[in-house]
Amino acid sequence: MERIQKLFELLAGISAEEDARLARAKAIFADTIPDIAALQTPACWRRKQRVALQ
Repeated sequence: MERIQKLFELLAGISAEEDARLARAKAIFADTIPDIAALQTPACWRRKQRVALQ
């Protein structure tokens, strides 16, 4: 099965370097879980005040 996959990759033009680069990109960007705790408060309360009170 692995041999068929390697032959397909050769025919499709997918190189081992490209496969390694894709795996590295997935490891960097796919493992982070976004922190949604900050989204529990309304956006208007999270924004900084633009107008100074006098």
